[in-house]
Amino acid sequence: MSELRDIETRDDVERLVRAFYSKAMSDPIIGFIFTDVAKLDLEAHVPQITSFWETILLDAKTYSGGAFRPHAELHAKVGLRHGHFERWLKLWFGTVDEMFRGDRANLAKVHALRVGTAFHHRLQSFPSPLDQPATPPTRLAITHHRPAD
Repeated sequence: MSELRDIETRDDVERLVRAFYSKAMSDPIIGFIFTDVAKLDLEAHVPQITSFWETILLDAKTYSGGAFRPHAELHAKVGLRHGHFERWLKLWFGTVDEMFRGDRANLAKVHALRVGTAFHHRLQSFPSPLDQPATPPTRLAITHHRPAD
């Protein structure tokens, strides 16, 4: 088995992103968020998220979007919780560790932890479906009838 190398090119970043989303979209805990809630078009999303990570890891300045708003929109639909972020991080860390070793690979994990923590804390001030009170069950009216005289 060959020794793993560090993340060096955009192609490396894209391979990492694709490998991660392959796991995340089929994950029994968070997969539904990508497939059923976000209805993620992976082929449209990969270039954008690759640019996000390329900007962070390779200082390429190819990403100019805002990453928080789409997560706030998902939170409004599904109620993203701490466990969702933990699972995302576990899958991301595992994917990075399977594919790469080095300073940029470590930065990919540190930055994911930083972003995930910041997003989770920020989302706590946004409403989610889980914050709505449960609809009380409908009560049946019980009437007592006397037998006819």
